[in-house]
Amino acid sequence: MLNDFDDFYYFALVVEHGGFSAAERATDIPKSKLSRRVYHLEESLGVRLIQRSSRHFAITDIGANIYRHAQVMMNAAQAAHDLVDHLSVQPRGVIKVSLPVSIAQNEIAQILPQFLKQYPEIKLQLSVSNRRVDIINEGIDVALRVRSSLDDDPSLIIREFSHIEQHLFASQAYLNEYDSPKTPQDLSQHRILSMVADQLDQQMVLYNTEQSTQQQIKVKINPMIMASELSMLAQLVSQGCGIALLPDTIACAYVKSGQLVRVLPEWKAPHGVFHAVYPSRRGQLPAVRVFIDYLVQNFSKA
Repeated sequence: MLNDFDDFYYFALVVEHGGFSAAERATDIPKSKLSRRVYHLEESLGVRLIQRSSRHFAITDIGANIYRHAQVMMNAAQAAHDLVDHLSVQPRGVIKVSLPVSIAQNEIAQILPQFLKQYPEIKLQLSVSNRRVDIINEGIDVALRVRSSLDDDPSLIIREFSHIEQHLFASQAYLNEYDSPKTPQDLSQHRILSMVADQLDQQMVLYNTEQSTQQQIKVKINPMIMASELSMLAQLVSQGCGIALLPDTIACAYVKSGQLVRVLPEWKAPHGVFHAVYPSRRGQLPAVRVFIDYLVQNFSKA
């Protein structure tokens, strides 16, 4: 097992310049160091690579073969450096991003056009799923998440953007037909759409925003529609199907257009922390770095 591949580099320099003294003059690397490293390589390989004398320099047959392999190694290393230098001049290449469906349909869809215009040589490979991905083992560069609790993996870096809250929404047509609930308890008598898809009997936990003590109340509900696809729930609510607890990030466009109105506005529920997770910045490609910086610029609160 070789301990230092640099020995091949020094050996190749000596052969390329036709001797230790010539290599010293061309590279400013001391002759003593060149000789020591070549001797170390010979000892490691167990063969004589160069025949030395005070007046004569000759490479052995096995040395000539080793030199050809050393050239391949040097060319490959130079190609690697050239690749990184090329990427550093202008961010380019493919970024693998994992993100949940609602973030893909709303936040990311709004900011990507400008990013792609600003960095035309970057390609984004988006894995859109509510599944929790293994960032390291699946080779993900950046994962966008909304979670109530953040990762504690020391190998990952977390960048928080904002805390997303949920409020109750309905269409005005639905409220005209069924009346507006006056208290959270009234919700048990209404047509409810829930983002919890795996339970029939459910409780809705709400907090009063007008009280400093953050009063909490639990309301038993029997939802008529249960689905984890938030954009679909928002569309169904906007068409008068019932009342739903929706993240503000999903409902805001519907509210602006008049399709949804806030129900029991003094009550809310936390949705989670919107954040990015990515491996250490060490060795991070420029394309990934500028993408993370762009996310921070657009999503972090001032």
